[in-house]
Amino acid sequence: MPDSFTSDVPRSDVPATQPVHAVPALPARGALALGLVLLIAVVAAGVHLRSAAGASGLQPLDDRWLRLMGEPRAGALQNLANSLDVLGGPLGMMVPLAFAGCLCVYGRWRSGLFVFTVAVVASAVVASLLKAVADRPRPPHPSVLVNDGSFPSGQVLAAVAFVIAVAVVAFGPRVRPWWWAFSALYVGAMAWSRTWLHAQWLTDALGGVLAGAGVALILWCAFAPLLRREAIRMAADRLWD
Repeated sequence: MPDSFTSDVPRSDVPATQPVHAVPALPARGALALGLVLLIAVVAAGVHLRSAAGASGLQPLDDRWLRLMGEPRAGALQNLANSLDVLGGPLGMMVPLAFAGCLCVYGRWRSGLFVFTVAVVASAVVASLLKAVADRPRPPHPSVLVNDGSFPSGQVLAAVAFVIAVAVVAFGPRVRPWWWAFSALYVGAMAWSRTWLHAQWLTDALGGVLAGAGVALILWCAFAPLLRREAIRMAADRLWD
């Protein structure tokens, strides 16, 4: 993701007399359009996969990658993949919920509501709807328990949406590049684990990246008025007023 979140200059919809704190970040121009394009692209890919019924032009790439991953085996990599599977599952939902709760405790209920909505909408709503559109079978013989629908990866989708939400509400421009570096490693590891475990195809993971970014950008723009008020109050040290 380009670091378009770094601007702490008041935008045209914020009066110049009201200073705006750098956190939470305000949406950059074009964020909504980019989010819609990403989400539409994933829907289109899902429709293609459903209509191709296993004969998609993407399948040879997925087959080659799955062979590269090999068969599930014991060892450190398998343990890491299993741990990421747990973190990306229902138990992992406690992380964004706890983070949202902490924001509320410190008077940042607007940011908390944004993070909560991103986590719930991305994981429980958007992922399920996109899986229903594609109706793609999982790879054969996954080594972990999975449900129906392989495209896109719900765990990767939720991971991407969450790290973008955290970037918006938690980090200023100077620290945010370091968060992006960590986020890239985390999302990459999550995507790898889904294919290592034969739980999803490579293109499922890539679809999860695009869908997660699209959902986060759209919700960021939807919450922009609330986040703007919080940024103004933080600049004036009046969160609790």
